[in-house]
Amino acid sequence: MAEGSMDMAELESSFKKFAIHGDTKATGQEMTGKNFVKLCKDCRVIDGKGVTSTDVDIIFTKVKSKSARVITYEQFKQALKELASKRFKGKPEEEALQEVYKLIAGKEPANIGVTKPAKAGAVDRLTDTAKYTGSHKERFNEEGKGRGKVGREDFVDSSGYVGAYKGAGTYYEKVKPDQ
Repeated sequence: MAEGSMDMAELESSFKKFAIHGDTKATGQEMTGKNFVKLCKDCRVIDGKGVTSTDVDIIFTKVKSKSARVITYEQFKQALKELASKRFKGKPEEEALQEVYKLIAGKEPANIGVTKPAKAGAVDRLTDTAKYTGSHKERFNEEGKGRGKVGREDFVDSSGYVGAYKGAGTYYEKVKPDQ
C-alpha cells in the first residue's frame, strides 16, 4: 500500500506541474483542457491507435462540470479511469488504471519545439561587442552590456556658454595665474 500512496503523491505532483504549465496565474489546483491534452501527449497516454487527442478532449468534456472550463484533481483521476480502459484494452480495470498512473507519475511538461538561439558564425560575429567600432562601441560598457538610452542618444549638455565644450570650466585655470 505504501507504493500505491507514493504513486498517488507523484501523480498529484505531475497534475500540479502540468496544471501551471504556460499559465502564470494558475494555482495548480485546476487543469485546463489544453494542459490535459499536453499531459496525455507528453506522458504517452495518447498512442494514436486506442487513444487519440479527440478521445482525450471528449473525456475531458465529460468529466468537467457543465459551465466549467477546468477540472480538479478528483475529476482528473476520473478522466484517467476512463482513458485507462481505452489505452489498455483487455486488461482488468484496476491493472489498466495502475499502468496509466505509472505513465504519468513523476513526469513534467516537456518543452519540445521551443526555439533556441542560433549559433551560426555570422550571428556570433554580429553580436560580439568586442568587435564593434565607432559610435556603436559607445553603446556598450567594458563588460559588453548595453548602456540603454545613454548609449543610443546624444544628450545635449547645455551647461556654460559653449554648450558641450569638452574643455568646459578650464578657461579660468588658463587665464588666471595662481595667486
